[in-house]
Amino acid sequence: MSLYVDPTRERFAVFRDLPSPGPIQMLNLIRFRPVAAYPDGHEQAGQNLTGAQAYRLYGRYAGPVLQRVGGRQIILARPELTLIGPEEERWDLFFIAEYPGVDAFAAMIRDEEYRRAVVHRQAAVEDSRLVRMQPSTSGVRFGEA
Repeated sequence: MSLYVDPTRERFAVFRDLPSPGPIQMLNLIRFRPVAAYPDGHEQAGQNLTGAQAYRLYGRYAGPVLQRVGGRQIILARPELTLIGPEEERWDLFFIAEYPGVDAFAAMIRDEEYRRAVVHRQAAVEDSRLVRMQPSTSGVRFGEA
């Protein structure tokens, strides 16, 4: 059962309406399905790809669109242990992507090439979190943004 995979129209409207004076960063936490769940009729349906394999296909096809809109992945990591938080809440992949602005992110998800790629993400992901963040200069003072 998928928990959180795609944004709702309502949340996307809130996302678009937030002030956006410059770049935004998107925190991504991803949990993969054991077996990718492609819709019936999709060319990968029945191939028993893992969620991780399906997500790699998503990255292969969505990555060029990310770059085309001026975005980039700035951090990529594999979580090892949740030190504070529910032990059952596990994540397989963590990354932060940066976009020149909200319009660039919106352009990416409207892009036809991206729309064809997103089926791999939907098949791959069991649960996820996508958090919009406003970049800040680090190192000012610990804990201050």
